[in-house]
Amino acid sequence: MCGCSKIALILLTIFGSITHAGAQDVFSGISDTSKKIKSPGSTVAPRQSPKGPKPIKKEISFGYRLNTAGWAMYMDYGSVKARSAKTSDMFYNVNFIQFELSEKKSPKQEKIVVEDNSTGTSSKYVYGKINNFYAVKLGYGFRKMLAGKPDPGSVSIHWSNVLGGSLGLLKPYYLNVYNATSDLDVIKYSDVTQSRFLQQQSIIGSAGFGTGLGEIKMIPGGHFKSMLHFDLSANRKSVVALETGVNIEYYSANVPLMLNQEANPYFVELFLAFQFGKRW
Repeated sequence: MCGCSKIALILLTIFGSITHAGAQDVFSGISDTSKKIKSPGSTVAPRQSPKGPKPIKKEISFGYRLNTAGWAMYMDYGSVKARSAKTSDMFYNVNFIQFELSEKKSPKQEKIVVEDNSTGTSSKYVYGKINNFYAVKLGYGFRKMLAGKPDPGSVSIHWSNVLGGSLGLLKPYYLNVYNATSDLDVIKYSDVTQSRFLQQQSIIGSAGFGTGLGEIKMIPGGHFKSMLHFDLSANRKSVVALETGVNIEYYSANVPLMLNQEANPYFVELFLAFQFGKRW
């Protein structure tokens, strides 16, 4: 009996092991099947990359330029040529159209102040000046980036050139002068009025901008500017800049400004400009 008991115990042990293993396989299969079943209508939404800022495409700006021979006001309207949409506020070039109005003055001219003791007023004039000269200009320019902004708060440096046409407007310079009977005359320089035009004791001031507008003489010409443009703006949609460079203008006739200076058809001058505007 002892031997039969041992054999029966061994058989029960083997049977139990086989039964336990089979049950694990069955439940494991059921678990795997349940993982693969998906509820109807369920979908996984695709990942969407976040949208970046709208790229800058246009620019408009206004500026004031102080020249060694006068002043100028101008407007630039341009198209931004960015290296990429993500960096259009830091790394870009600009093609632009420029409209400008300027006045030329002799570097040697000097204003003289005349005091009227009877009325307590004063007036000014430029001794020896015979003409005012203004210029209306239209040009096409290209601004190329030389050094970019590592971040929006720093400065970028650009090289800019402008080439275009000019229309010069030469207007006679009039003076208010007393005559022999102490009456007031308004005169411009000529061979007839030369002595009175230069007699300082009789001059009481200039006649003002409006006098002589009907005598304007037009002189066509051209201009070219080359400059460094320093972009100072901290905002990607604003324009704040300084420009410095050289301006060259040439006209089809001599431009006489002062009586004691040689008249030339050209101007070569240095300038410094301040510019502001916006981009979008």
